[in-house]
Amino acid sequence: MNSNLDVLAKVVPGGAPAEASTDAKLREETRLLGRLLGDAIRAVSGESTFQKTEYIRQLAVSFHRVSSTDRSAILVQLDRELTELPIEQALSVIRAFSYFSLLANIAEDRQQNRRRRAHRIAGSGPQVGSIEHAVSALAAQGVSTGEIRRWLVNANISPVLTAHPTEVQRKSILDCQREASTILSQMEQLGSDPEQSRLLESLLYRTVLQLWQTAMLRLTKLRVVDEIDNALSFYRQTFLNVIPALYATLETTLTTPLSKDGSPQPLAPFFRMGSWIGGDRDGNPFVTAESLTTAIRRQAGVALDHYLEEVHALGAELSMSSRLVNESDALKKLADDSGDSSAYRQDEPYRRALRGIYARLAATCATLAGHPPARPTELQLPPYATPGDFLADLQVVSSSLYGHASGALAEGRLAMLRRAVAVFGFHLASIDLRQNADVHQSTVGELLRCAGVEANYADLAEADKINLLVREIANPRPLIIVSQRYTAVTASELAIFHAAAETRAIYGALAIPNAIISKAESVSDLLEVALLQKETGLTKNDGASGVPVALAIIPLFETINDLRAASRIMTSALQLPLYASIVASQGNLQEIMLGYSDSNKDGGYLTANWELYRAQKELAQLSETSGVQIRIFHGRGGSVGRGGGPTFEAILAQPKGCVGPGLRITEQGEVIAAKYSSPELGRRNFEILVSATMLGAFPKADHAVEQPHWLNVMDRLSEASYQAYRGLVYETPGFTEFFRGATPINELAGLNIGSRPASRKPSFAIEDLRAIPWVFSWSQSRMALPGWFGFGSAIAAWLDEATALRSERLLELKAMYAEWPFFKTVLSNMDMVLSKTDMAIAERYADLVTDKALSARIFSLIKAEWQATATALQTITGNTGFLHDNPALARSIRNRFPYLDPLNHLQIQLLDRYRNGQTDERTQRALHLTINGIAAGLRNSG
Repeated sequence: MNSNLDVLAKVVPGGAPAEASTDAKLREETRLLGRLLGDAIRAVSGESTFQKTEYIRQLAVSFHRVSSTDRSAILVQLDRELTELPIEQALSVIRAFSYFSLLANIAEDRQQNRRRRAHRIAGSGPQVGSIEHAVSALAAQGVSTGEIRRWLVNANISPVLTAHPTEVQRKSILDCQREASTILSQMEQLGSDPEQSRLLESLLYRTVLQLWQTAMLRLTKLRVVDEIDNALSFYRQTFLNVIPALYATLETTLTTPLSKDGSPQPLAPFFRMGSWIGGDRDGNPFVTAESLTTAIRRQAGVALDHYLEEVHALGAELSMSSRLVNESDALKKLADDSGDSSAYRQDEPYRRALRGIYARLAATCATLAGHPPARPTELQLPPYATPGDFLADLQVVSSSLYGHASGALAEGRLAMLRRAVAVFGFHLASIDLRQNADVHQSTVGELLRCAGVEANYADLAEADKINLLVREIANPRPLIIVSQRYTAVTASELAIFHAAAETRAIYGALAIPNAIISKAESVSDLLEVALLQKETGLTKNDGASGVPVALAIIPLFETINDLRAASRIMTSALQLPLYASIVASQGNLQEIMLGYSDSNKDGGYLTANWELYRAQKELAQLSETSGVQIRIFHGRGGSVGRGGGPTFEAILAQPKGCVGPGLRITEQGEVIAAKYSSPELGRRNFEILVSATMLGAFPKADHAVEQPHWLNVMDRLSEASYQAYRGLVYETPGFTEFFRGATPINELAGLNIGSRPASRKPSFAIEDLRAIPWVFSWSQSRMALPGWFGFGSAIAAWLDEATALRSERLLELKAMYAEWPFFKTVLSNMDMVLSKTDMAIAERYADLVTDKALSARIFSLIKAEWQATATALQTITGNTGFLHDNPALARSIRNRFPYLDPLNHLQIQLLDRYRNGQTDERTQRALHLTINGIAAGLRNSG
């Protein structure tokens, strides 16, 4: 056996195949991290634990690589090792494999950044996905920078962070990863300096040692306030600095015109952050009016703390003396109004002005965030009423600098601060309210009943509901009775709407701009939210007809039937004069959210993707005929089964006309850390989102080329896939029992990874299970069924339907893959999912099902469909194996599976122990650690 965890960097015992020289640094860093982890394990847990870890790894690799006929002997040996493993040693072994995945993630993320830098240094031209590439590509098709700037004025591009329970890593772990990445960067920059290298390696070892002795699991379940704080760490780490820098790149690339004072005209703040954390109460009873208020106050604290630090730093930088420069009169006044009478600064007007700005910000922080600044000030000045007032003072400083040939100083920290304030305001991120339509209906029904207007609102026909709601929305008489004791649900709903109204009054309209309706199925679902806004003071008194509501009403269409009905429902809503007036008051813009998760759980991978495409196509047509701009909000998750996959390709694969007003997109779970854990990663992912949206907003003539008959082919394929998927998941007797036995879905409930319950109702039914744990569980068992099941059956059915036309139909599928971005993206994402599946390991999970006959019957169906899907995919693409077009991901999977597979085998063993009565705390902890480690290794499992 090898003597240290340096072996963890070697994919195959005896050495890995040669890789390109550009990957040498990746191998070097991976081996270094593995060696240091081995040293830490030896130091803390002993040589025997290390040797046991390595032996299990070798057995798992052998099981993975030999033919199925040769696996039985290895399996016997592996099971013996795992069965005899004392629980304390099992805990250490699990942690070893899990932490190597975390360390490997660091090396891979750094390799992505390194490759991008190498491209820039080599002068190889802008990379696809960069802003420079997008502007260049648009110029080539005749789109001027002026046209792009004009589009940006009304565009909205917004990543929206959500608190879905798939982020299993603790913040402490993420902090260690960031520190390790920083040290590796320093080592790379210093090059061959041996003394500094030794010092930094020692520092890196201490970080790895700290990581090894930091608990991976939380002792208690996350609260909503913990989710708020976790999300805010990404603002401090990445967003507050990276997003202003992104604007700076855009302004430079778009040849920004100059203002009167000679400064570049700033772009409109089209790119803003969004959040559901603290406002998303769909199925989460812990999100209340109090959590909403807490979220916005803590957000304000992060924004204002950042501004205070930047203003303080500016005070140090702008040391110009009035004996040497001629500052503007406005700057002199700002300095005089500051109240700073220090003799040391009497000839330093910029510093005096900035001290006044700092004092006003400090007062603002105390008012909006509820805490004083880290650096107190003796100056007592009133708080800023709005971010605009703060920006106006910063503009005075900037204009004065330009007035005495110091524009270069204005374009440094000051320009970044101005961009940050324009984007983040005092609220930091816009929080959406979200609730299920059933709860809205229940709340409205209770208000109507208690007010004596309608006793049985829920039982009314849809037309009668609409008529009643239209009358009540227009009626100035309130329905809410102050003395009435409402049910807990209704009281909570009213409280959160009241809190939203108060929040907007204090922090501005952008603090809470939207109300999202989950499971929207009718026009009345939209009007109920309008009525609740009217009843809680969320209206705009702008003289428009009807009652213009303050929050944009955004329906979320999730199930297959809802997606099919989306265009019809919105057509009916926009034809209703009252609702049309509401949309008009929102700038004639209607945002519509499409759910990728529940549609997949409802209809399977292919059907969900097709119905989402068709819904977008129909909504784009509705936009053209109605004259109302429709912006799509994509409710994507991390896994392909929940709409995950490369963002750039996904945006460009949308139907023509779907990106015009911009887009919003959810960022969930472990994807947030994977994309935004470092400034460089965050910058790249933001650029991809912006550049793809820009390209999609100005589609080429052949954008999303689709032949009319391909739509018919997809209809046929979708229907066959739907029948295969529904036949297995919803119509096969015993499937729920199989799912709960062959995946760790039941054990997930004990893992403290989110504040939200796993099911919407206290039920074992798959219909009531949230899509997140549904997908997460299948990923853990390495079946990943939601990301591919049904495709093989669909292709086989279509090709076999007419034997004489089989060759012709296969050529048609190949043409669709080659020429249609939608179809190519669907297959590419499925290719990625299949590459992470392992039917040999999955079969071991299936053996956990108590009813062996049931297990054998259902797993044989899954395995046969997997084979049919893999064959169909490779036949259409012409590739052998998986990830032919994605060598970087193929390398990543090849590198990490030898350490991921042992975690699966350990999890299987622990599930068997746990389900057979070994339910002590250490066994539970070991089981939960495997869940954590597998998620870290797969990276996009939720």
